[in-house]
Amino acid sequence: MAIPDFYLDAEYWKKIDSLCTKRVSVSKDDPKMKEQLKDADCVLVNPFGFVMDKSIIDMAPHLKFIDVLATAYGKVDTVHAKKKGITVSNIPGYSTESVAEFVFGILLEHLREIERAKQQGRKGPYSEVGYQATEIKGKIFGVFGTGRIGLRVAELANAFGADTRYYSRQRKKELEKLGIKYEEPDALLEKCDIISLHFALAKETENFLNSERIKKLKKSVIVINLAPVEFVDYDALEERLKKGELTYVFDHSDEMPEPVIKRLSKYKNFIAYPPIAYISKEARIAKQEIFIENIKGFLKGAPTNKVN
Repeated sequence: MAIPDFYLDAEYWKKIDSLCTKRVSVSKDDPKMKEQLKDADCVLVNPFGFVMDKSIIDMAPHLKFIDVLATAYGKVDTVHAKKKGITVSNIPGYSTESVAEFVFGILLEHLREIERAKQQGRKGPYSEVGYQATEIKGKIFGVFGTGRIGLRVAELANAFGADTRYYSRQRKKELEKLGIKYEEPDALLEKCDIISLHFALAKETENFLNSERIKKLKKSVIVINLAPVEFVDYDALEERLKKGELTYVFDHSDEMPEPVIKRLSKYKNFIAYPPIAYISKEARIAKQEIFIENIKGFLKGAPTNKVN
């Protein structure tokens, strides 16, 4: 078993060791990678630091299983793996609650001026004069992409009393039973007071918020993007930010080119967080548990969370 180096709690390394006869760690720049992979029948991949492309897959002639330590598996060549009879599994749903709750954490922080109030509360004056706030209730809240996370965000927005609507490439009856309306994307984007993006990155979703769509967004709309930065045309976004016509909040700051984030950070309505939405004690444990269960499932001949 070959493992491109990544972090797991000690107890989970012990579980992995109990499932294999030999474990080796491989870094992405390891000159001996081919030698280390030649006997591997299972590779455990951290896709944030390692690209499992065709050339690396071909270094492991006995490879039968790739387990990805993430929900996203775009850095694994799943098509080539399938051609070679290699099963690829990922970790879906481990951070659903963590990310969905973070949406409302950052939204409330913005709408209620919580950071400003916290700083003032530390040093005074102890007065509410000058504060303004807006409620989520009654606002048109558009959820775009309703996988596990988007679906949960829509449920929570509905619980807040928002006029919750959604767009997804597939209709979701479970949402519509709650009174959450489906609308086509262009019509919905023009109406939203709050937009939350939750697509998986694909050709169909890349540049979803293109120049034409950004121009049509409501003034004062809040756009929350806890998904890949490739969904947004940042030149067009800057034109609206410059005029103070919208607020853009996101947490994939590590994925945005540094010159772009520096340019946009001068606007107070451009709010960047480190990529922390998925981080919680519960999500960390769930991630590792699912990861191990994927290995066990494959070894039993019943792969779980297979993506190819």
